[in-house]
Amino acid sequence: MIMSGYVHVRRAAIPVGMLLALAACGESNTYVPPPPPQVTVATPEKRTVTLYLDSTGNTAAVNTTNLVARVPGFLTSINYQDGDLVKKDTLLFTIEPQPYELKYKQAQAAEAAAAATVKQTQADYERQVDLQSRGTASKATLDTSTANRDTALANYAQAQVNTELAKMNYGYTSVTAPFDGIVTARQVSLGEYVGANSQPTVLATIVQHSPIYVNFSVNERDLLRIREEIRKRGLTTEDLKKVPVEVGLQTEQGYPHRGTLDYASPTVDPSTGTLSARAILENQSRVLLPGLFVRVRVPTETRPDALLVPDVALGSDQSGRYVYVVNKDNVVEQRNVEIGPLEGTMRVINSGITADDRVIVAGLLRAIPGQKVVPQTAQPAAQPAPAAQPAADKK
Repeated sequence: MIMSGYVHVRRAAIPVGMLLALAACGESNTYVPPPPPQVTVATPEKRTVTLYLDSTGNTAAVNTTNLVARVPGFLTSINYQDGDLVKKDTLLFTIEPQPYELKYKQAQAAEAAAAATVKQTQADYERQVDLQSRGTASKATLDTSTANRDTALANYAQAQVNTELAKMNYGYTSVTAPFDGIVTARQVSLGEYVGANSQPTVLATIVQHSPIYVNFSVNERDLLRIREEIRKRGLTTEDLKKVPVEVGLQTEQGYPHRGTLDYASPTVDPSTGTLSARAILENQSRVLLPGLFVRVRVPTETRPDALLVPDVALGSDQSGRYVYVVNKDNVVEQRNVEIGPLEGTMRVINSGITADDRVIVAGLLRAIPGQKVVPQTAQPAAQPAPAAQPAADKK
């Protein structure tokens, strides 16, 4: 009884607040999920773009020629400084002209003598013909006169050839520039005897820089696409030579040098699966030197309603390139896309999205396919003023 009374007293002494606290300890905690992440979206930009065939190539001189001694003799003058830019027919070297001048005069004299002999034998022939007609000269005499006349004519023809050869050799003593170009360092010295060996003596080399060739290759896939475009547009061979070609050096921005397509090989190289092509550029400023490695692009198509998205919006995995798109339920979807060329900071999308799709352009790390997001529309950026194009070489 005493123990029972004691227990009763202790239960009555528990405060009401403690009872409420003890009751609260029995309730379970509920997980509250975080709100969907915020991302920035934008619809693809639609504008006219030009699609290009991109390649790499090398520059090559249109003309490069070794200047050689075509006649033997002592080198009497060198009339340029190494590396000079010279015009066509500029005198560069002189090879002892006096002996060849004398031989030329000698040949002229022999030609004059042969001409006099022809005149004499012709007169004798005509006289014998007249006498033969009167019956006062024998036929044998006429035959002799005819033979003498024909021999004199042949000797005169030979003398004319000898004069022409002597004149040519005399002209070879002056080595001139065959075209406008830059002459390399001379390979001979003043007073040196040149042209005596069986192989011509190389005096120097002249290289033409303007215009200049750019050689490049087109792979088989691009070639088939271009041929189909040519067929659709009905272009002729002459039309193809008017196709513009843009070229840029490795240290240059963009493609400041411009020319036209000049040649395309009629066959595909089976070992590489490529077709060789060549462009020609005026290169008046001579910025392009033969042998340089260059970037090349050729416009192949103008697309009036191309779709572009910021290049930073693109991702890649084993299946290729993709973008994240927010659907009408604000759920992220991954869309595989086929990309085109880069236009500044924007990338052309050939297929995979539509003009109404909301593409995630910022907050990509917070976007997970299949989960909801809170999309915020990106503010359109102000269009920058077009940059001044560097001076272009035009064909």
